[in-house]
Amino acid sequence: MFGLFKSAIVSDPQLGEFRRSGGLWRGTVLLGEERVPLVLSGSHAAPDPEALTIARSIPSRFPAWRPEIARSLFEHYSPYAEAVAKGEVEPPDSSLPTIDGPDGVWRHTAVEFVQVTPLSGQLTVEIGYRVAWDEEHTLGARLRDGRLIELCGSVLAP
Repeated sequence: MFGLFKSAIVSDPQLGEFRRSGGLWRGTVLLGEERVPLVLSGSHAAPDPEALTIARSIPSRFPAWRPEIARSLFEHYSPYAEAVAKGEVEPPDSSLPTIDGPDGVWRHTAVEFVQVTPLSGQLTVEIGYRVAWDEEHTLGARLRDGRLIELCGSVLAP
């Protein structure tokens, strides 16, 4: 009887299994050498076909996105580091890293999730980052049509 209420499993030959939970389809995606949670929009029956197509392209497109994401992350870090140095804001609980340029952000970030869901009516890739300099927020790099549209300063994991 309880099998009637179990979420269906959808298998994708490239991305693997997805299970529906919380109104979204959940699986994983490989970013570089790290497998991270992947969330897709869709119907009760299956992930949205366009979201699935976009998700399949993420592993190959991610390396090209990294420089622009790094610049945005560094732009987020820089004013905070300056304010801490001037004593205008409290430093994070852990020591504030010294980052000299965009390429330096990667040692101080971790991907929490990737999602492909509608934002303002259009499917958007969001990569959620935990960063050492902002312990209270997860930052969301939002991409559409292969371009970074914004770095959101506070996002919630789906």
